[in-house]
Amino acid sequence: MPKHPALLAYLCFKQFFTMKKIAVLVPKGETMSSAVVASHVIFSKTNEMLAGLGQPPAFEVQLVGCERTPSLDGGTFQVKPHCLLPKAGGYDLVVVPGFTGEVAPTLAANKPLVAWLKRQYVEHGAELASLCSGAIFIAATGLAEGKKMTTHWAYAETFKSLFPGVRLLPDRIVTDDGGIYASGGAYSSLNLVLYLLEKFCGKAVAVWASKVFQIDLHRTSQKPFVIFNGQKTHVDETVKNAQEYIESNYRETLTVNDLARRFSFSRRNFLRRFKGATG
Repeated sequence: MPKHPALLAYLCFKQFFTMKKIAVLVPKGETMSSAVVASHVIFSKTNEMLAGLGQPPAFEVQLVGCERTPSLDGGTFQVKPHCLLPKAGGYDLVVVPGFTGEVAPTLAANKPLVAWLKRQYVEHGAELASLCSGAIFIAATGLAEGKKMTTHWAYAETFKSLFPGVRLLPDRIVTDDGGIYASGGAYSSLNLVLYLLEKFCGKAVAVWASKVFQIDLHRTSQKPFVIFNGQKTHVDETVKNAQEYIESNYRETLTVNDLARRFSFSRRNFLRRFKGATG
């Protein structure tokens, strides 16, 4: 791994972390290989960097499978878990990767995993971290009621309908609330891994990892990546009428002031209602 002299000199004199035992889960279904492999690699390579400094490892990382030979990305890849779910335990942190399949059948196939997550948090004090759509597994435990979470923007509406008691912040890249962490979609979930490195090992280690793996440490919002999908599942009929007018007249020059007048709003109230309904 690349070495950065100033950072390494700093780390040689600063050891302020204790080793964390981490489980990276491999759920049943179309699990994202990027979420499983990348998080395992970053934690493991951090250990290698510390070993090069004569430091003890910061993490013990295990892949925990729901099946003996779990597959990733719809069967394209297979991994070999260190242990299976029924015998796994004693973790400080459990990382829950995202999936790309339909929500209902994926949740149904992973009921034992959801129950196991709840036991680890409630009975054993483990913290839980979701990558991308993995937030749905954690929310299904009921542990996130009233807590802040995020997930991939494409799953936001489904998440809200399934878990209305969770304070979903779909524009965020990372949330941290009461021992439950969540991250945005796809590769932006690696920002949560950096966040955890900083929390457990300090800023210098997170900076080192961001440079080695070339991840923007300061990215905080998913908004630049959201693809508009209509967002008409809300119940505000006036806003739906405004949306339909915009879609029917997109070739014209439309302004917020003109739309507000057309639908009998002040500019301020129109913006508030539109944003409240569509996000």
